[in-house]
Amino acid sequence: MALQKKIAFLGTGNMAEALVKGLLRAGTATPEEIVCTEPRPERREEISGRYGVRCVPGNVEAVEEADIVVLSVKPQIMDQLLAEIAPAIDHRKLVVSIAAGVPIATIAKKLGAGVRVVRVMPNTAALVGAGAAALARGANATEDDLRQAKTLFEAVGTSVVVEEHQLDAVTGLSGSGPAYVFLAIEALADGGVKMGLARPVAMALAAQTVLGAAKLVLETGEHPGRLKDQVTSPGGTAIAGVHALEQGGLRAALIGAVEAATARSRELGQKAAAKKE
Repeated sequence: MALQKKIAFLGTGNMAEALVKGLLRAGTATPEEIVCTEPRPERREEISGRYGVRCVPGNVEAVEEADIVVLSVKPQIMDQLLAEIAPAIDHRKLVVSIAAGVPIATIAKKLGAGVRVVRVMPNTAALVGAGAAALARGANATEDDLRQAKTLFEAVGTSVVVEEHQLDAVTGLSGSGPAYVFLAIEALADGGVKMGLARPVAMALAAQTVLGAAKLVLETGEHPGRLKDQVTSPGGTAIAGVHALEQGGLRAALIGAVEAATARSRELGQKAAAKKE
């Protein structure tokens, strides 16, 4: 679905580039509707040449012509960016932030009363069009604002809507989750190597197995426990493997990983808030 909006990406790191690529590929935006900002001349040239979009050094210039402003800089320079663009932000512009740990209240305070903000926690799989993003709406953002923000992120994967206080849990699950899955793929491949498979063969089979299993869950809508039961025939190989995983505490380890990452996200957010006071 075409947004037919001018979109400014303030900062062109990996996530912003993934969004630009996804929006163009999906037909959600045209190159003429996208402007990016980047301080490094070589990076500006790279982005413009690769996608046909305009890439400029000035943030204010980009904001002034945009309907949707995507804050895609590192959290540690967010204060500086917000102070710079505040005079160019008005109630007609939607602000979408993908800066981890920066609350909507902080953004709203810097940009002024009435600012429409949607905060998003994406993940790294957006780089291959398979991202998982969670969106939280600020007090002044409308249902249409949320729809527009969802359209941005559904160009590079799937999205869900949550309350802002739940974004730490999202960080613990889908934000950090790719790291857990990478470990699982590596461990499965190591198991294959131990049992005599060549490393490239084991890695290809492990990665495709994880991809296929995830697609089965998403596309069938079946509970993963039921899908597991369909694979584990009586006295068979899969149930022997499941037993070994249960003995190793796989479920508890994964639950613990989400819990630990969520707690760390909260801790980092509290530290960031304390510094701003």
